[in-house]
Formats: sequence, structure tokens, C-alpha cells
Amino acid sequence: MEIKNSLIQNNLLMISDLSLSTTLSLYFVIKEVVRNNPRTVLFVFDKTSELDDFVDKYWKGEILVEPQTFTNQLKKIKTRIYSNA
Repeated sequence: MEIKNSLIQNNLLMISDLSLSTTLSLYFVIKEVVRNNPRTVLFVFDKTSELDDFVDKYWKGEILVEPQTFTNQLKKIKTRIYSNA
């Protein structure tokens, strides 16, 4: 798995990449949103083989998401970020 802007700890995958996190959240549950500092947010997902495969496909450009679906999910993610500020 190619790791960009992410951290693996205790069978959890923590990702700071907003686009990747938004895409993943369409298919996987965000367990937690962690604010390390005022400028960085980590999205926590359960690390599974399915998630690893999905992340690989994301970085290879093999994931297709309908643009309006992505935009709506991004709005939900941003709401979650700022409601936890």
C-alpha cells in the first residue's frame, strides 16, 4: 500500500488527505476525527484488507466517483471537521 499523508497504528488507518478521506468515507465508516493541531485533522478508519486495496486503487486512479456525490460527501466531511473545532 502506498502511504501518503497517513499513519497506521493499532489496526487503524489515520489519514490527513481530505480527498482520500472523502472518497473512503463513501464506502467505509470514519471511526473518529482527530484534530492534532489547528491546521491538521486526521480521519480514522479501521484498517482492513478491503480498505488497503481501496487505497491502492485510489492512488492508481482506478476509483470512479460521481462528481456530485463526491461534492456532497465533501460538504458533510467539512461540516464534521468544523463542528468538532
